[in-house]
Amino acid sequence: MAKTIFISGASRGFGKIWAEAFLKRGDKVVATARDLSTLNDLINQYGDNILPIQLDVNDRKADFAAIKKAKDHFGSIDVLINNAGYGLFGSIEETSEKEARDQIETNFFGLLWLSQAAIPVMRDQGHGHIIQLSSVLGLVALPVLGLYNASKFAVEGLSETLAAEVKGFGIKVSLIEPNGFSTDWAGASAFHTESMPEYDKVRADFQAGLTDDIFGKPEATTDAVLKLVDSENPPLRLFLGKVAYPWVKQVYDGRFAEWDQWNEVAAAAHGH
Repeated sequence: MAKTIFISGASRGFGKIWAEAFLKRGDKVVATARDLSTLNDLINQYGDNILPIQLDVNDRKADFAAIKKAKDHFGSIDVLINNAGYGLFGSIEETSEKEARDQIETNFFGLLWLSQAAIPVMRDQGHGHIIQLSSVLGLVALPVLGLYNASKFAVEGLSETLAAEVKGFGIKVSLIEPNGFSTDWAGASAFHTESMPEYDKVRADFQAGLTDDIFGKPEATTDAVLKLVDSENPPLRLFLGKVAYPWVKQVYDGRFAEWDQWNEVAAAAHGH
């Protein structure tokens, strides 16, 4: 059965690839972008099955208006995919207040506003699926991506809480956790702080770790996302790529080893 799917940040990368995959199989898609001309090819090919909406997700009123427009146009919203976001590259010390606030505004608050707007629609329907594009960097961290890491860690906590709160309404919540993929996330879509020479070695070490074999092919993610959307019992978290899970497992094994080592001290702090 065809679904109505709302995707933010559909102008490029995962958002556009997934929008096209949904349209190709007959779903109806509400696709948002800051520049609607980036959606012309999909509009020309799929006509009435796509509703393009110009949207800056940082604008809370516009987010609520976009969800209302989508509901009024197609009659329902079965799936919300919060895909809009970008990467900010730079050490924490280098990051300006504006750069930090802009990163959190888009990656966290934009996602929060659209989720808030969609919940009443889905609650009234008695069903819905909110899918948050997080990152493996919402579970583990890398240097020179501190504010991006922080934004995705925030998305993790928000979404896990949301899943518990809306479960009784028939609304499901999933986090997609990709490892690196060959999109322009680290290219044209990225922002960079003004660099300080003190962090040149940190940056060089980071770049040295970016070998071609760790980046997946974006187009290969479509089957996994279609399965997630179609699942009766979707997971709270879905990794994308072959690097994410072993990396997270390695990091968490190390965390548990450290926590076990300090558990006696932690337990004594309870006081009784």
